[in-house]
Amino acid sequence: MQNITTELIPAMRQSLEEALVDSAYMMAETVKDDVINNSLENGKFAKNINEFSRRRIEAKISGHTSHDTNTLIYITDDKGIVLYDSTGKDVGKDYSKWNDVYLTLRGKYGARTTRENKNDPGSSVMYVAAPIKKEQQIVGVLSVGKPSASVQPYFENAVKKIETKILLLLVVSLALVSLIVYWLTLSIRQLTLYAKDVREGKKVNVPDLREKELAQLATAMDEMRTSLEGKNYIENYLHSLTHEIKSPLAAIQGAAELLKEDMQESSRQQFISNINNESRRLHQVVEQLLKLASLEKRQQLDDIEHVSTDDLITQLCNDKAAILQKNKIKITISPLTATKIETERFLLQQLINNILDNAIDFSPENTDITISDNVEDNQWILTIRDHGPGIPDYALPRIFDRFYSLARADSGKKSTGLGLSLVYEVIQLHHGSIDIHNHEQGGTEIKIKLPLQQKQV
Repeated sequence: MQNITTELIPAMRQSLEEALVDSAYMMAETVKDDVINNSLENGKFAKNINEFSRRRIEAKISGHTSHDTNTLIYITDDKGIVLYDSTGKDVGKDYSKWNDVYLTLRGKYGARTTRENKNDPGSSVMYVAAPIKKEQQIVGVLSVGKPSASVQPYFENAVKKIETKILLLLVVSLALVSLIVYWLTLSIRQLTLYAKDVREGKKVNVPDLREKELAQLATAMDEMRTSLEGKNYIENYLHSLTHEIKSPLAAIQGAAELLKEDMQESSRQQFISNINNESRRLHQVVEQLLKLASLEKRQQLDDIEHVSTDDLITQLCNDKAAILQKNKIKITISPLTATKIETERFLLQQLINNILDNAIDFSPENTDITISDNVEDNQWILTIRDHGPGIPDYALPRIFDRFYSLARADSGKKSTGLGLSLVYEVIQLHHGSIDIHNHEQGGTEIKIKLPLQQKQV
């Protein structure tokens, strides 16, 4: 603003000076005959200027109204003595030392700016002179003056307009900068949230960022995450698998060693049965591990379709009729809601099937397993409760750990410990939740919440 106003003042003065030059030379030609004929005092020029000085003006320029004339005119002879003064004050005075007169009498361009009051910068008057010539000889000087105060309102008006536009520009600039900062910080917040989710082990996709550099950073972070997860994944699985297969392998090896010796046929059949059982257990571990490994590497659902939950639950319960009859267990299904959710049918089937298998395994004879569902806050809620011994408090925090399993009450045997891990991974892929707790009236209750629609990635 200071730079603009500093440049504006000289520019306006130059414009004023240009206008005064034209006026001075035009008037010099007009008054030439009166000066040559020594009839200036009673001549037509003086009369017209006096009439002009008394005229009332109504000129509206850039919002400012001008009422009075403020043009000053004086005429000197070839010695610099004032012959005419529009103010009537300085007739007869010697102006030969003033720059406008001095330079013009010597054939040069003459102009000056002089303060009426030395202590008031606003009282300065600009004068521009033009020579009065008789043929090629300078016989006098006409000088036209204009007070700086006459252009001050226009200067202030221009400054005010500039200030308004600069303020508007500042507001627009701040708005644009704020928008850009918000846009950038929004992307950074998305990237930060992604990093936090990865740290917490959540299944999240790399955010879609429009900024090229941030998008490259997000891709690099995702590749680093994939690489680190892959390394940790293999290490964890090797440790877990090695620990889990030690027991069945030791049992198979021990039974095989004993079979080399002579023994009764009944003992031989028992050891052969042990080998078969442990082999089946190893096979189940490998199958479940493959399923779990496939799920843990996925970041989202693939073949999404609308699945009717009541039909799927009814079908799965019918498929378990034989095992239910054998274990003398009954499934009671409350009236189910006709709900359709976006899911992969196979994964939802595996989820419900594994929970039902667990409930059957831990349910005593002649007890019920109850199933109910409802829809709340755009989520499908499935509740399954058994009437078994419940889960010990020490086991609840580890219930979803791989290979962690509790002994069955009837046989004392353990499962692969991968069923609930698989359930947890399926729920994570759905962006849902699961709650397992002991019911206050006995048994274990499981609540699963799955969104009706999956978020678009």
